[in-house]
Amino acid sequence: MKTKTWIWIGGVLVAGAAAAAAWMLQPAIAPIQPPAPNNFTSDSIARGARVVAQGDCMVCHTAAGGAPYAGSLPLRTPFGTIYTTNITPDPATGIGNWSLAAFTRALRHGVARDGHLLYPAFPYIHYTRMSSADISDAYAYLMTRTPVVSRAPDNDLLLPLRFRPMLAGWNLLYLRPGPQADDPQQSVEWNRGRYLVDGAGHCASCHSTLDPIGGERSPAFSGGNIDGWDAPALTALLQTPKPWNREQLAHYLRHGWSPEHGAAAGPMGPVAHSLSQVPEADTNAIATYIMSLQKPATKAAPAAGNASTDVARVQQGAILFAGACASCHGTAAPMMATGGRPSLALSSAVTGDKPDNLIQIVLNGVPWVHPEPSTFMPPFAAVLTDAQIASIAAYVRADIGKRPAWSDVEQRTTKIRKENQQ
Repeated sequence: MKTKTWIWIGGVLVAGAAAAAAWMLQPAIAPIQPPAPNNFTSDSIARGARVVAQGDCMVCHTAAGGAPYAGSLPLRTPFGTIYTTNITPDPATGIGNWSLAAFTRALRHGVARDGHLLYPAFPYIHYTRMSSADISDAYAYLMTRTPVVSRAPDNDLLLPLRFRPMLAGWNLLYLRPGPQADDPQQSVEWNRGRYLVDGAGHCASCHSTLDPIGGERSPAFSGGNIDGWDAPALTALLQTPKPWNREQLAHYLRHGWSPEHGAAAGPMGPVAHSLSQVPEADTNAIATYIMSLQKPATKAAPAAGNASTDVARVQQGAILFAGACASCHGTAAPMMATGGRPSLALSSAVTGDKPDNLIQIVLNGVPWVHPEPSTFMPPFAAVLTDAQIASIAAYVRADIGKRPAWSDVEQRTTKIRKENQQ
């Protein structure tokens, strides 16, 4: 190899090492006295509530049965469990002694007030694109919440990842700090939608596949997995049994269900609940941007008829469905006949390539989270066995979804049930 090439490689390595060292050595920002609520204007607090809802912050920073924003929610990752932090204005265990500068640095650069690097389960690679005004308003809102004394448990991660300075290299690969300029070739609504999707909404965090070190693969929005649920590709909405349009997607985002597509379940349910609290213009803008990302529609998937279909299991599933499900999902059920609810044949949980989401919905149900009439389904984890769930899935997939049979559904149900209990 030529000497010049070695010099070039050495220069790149030295520059990378220097940049990583700079990321590692982040100074602490001096603590402040918790600001009084009257330090913030009511308009800023109201705008901050909108920003926090756009980012769905309460869901990740609120443990089951815990106080809002007090943290301690376990996030399962391929590298172990991370517990979310307390973002109430408690000075000892929360962010009460954080200045706006410290808060901004956390969102823009993934660095805590005391200088330690934050794990990218906190999606700062997206929050970095938020405007300074939105960050300031979010700070105003959070600093006027009720302080809660609550310290998160220690993270349970693989041993090397407990050494936070290693995150400096990750940041060099994936973090591009700062807001993104508007595209002058696009409409105001499109640019607003991109800003929300790529910034506070951090949609790619769930709807993109991850590489071996947890970075989002390109292209973004090609589908991912979060907490055992499949997050569908946001670029394939024209390839569903009934293609989506902008109005349907905006309704789904705002209300948690679409009359022609189904209900938001799993991690998407709380997202829709948060988006129900933002102005309609925001969900319309998100829908406009996402629909602009679509790949051309393709031919529908072939009808069921797979030789591996277990006829006996389908028949057993039909009996179980009639007893446990038909009162809501049967064609003559009031919900279907007069409630405008879509057929299960249109649900991505039924027509998808894997049975995971259908299994999750049957096990966990769909909680009632909206204050107005909304989607609800009780959980069946304590009522149905894994074999019974597999039979229902076989029936729904073949008879209602008209799709080829899934394989190993019972084994998959057993695994998902165990994972949910951890």
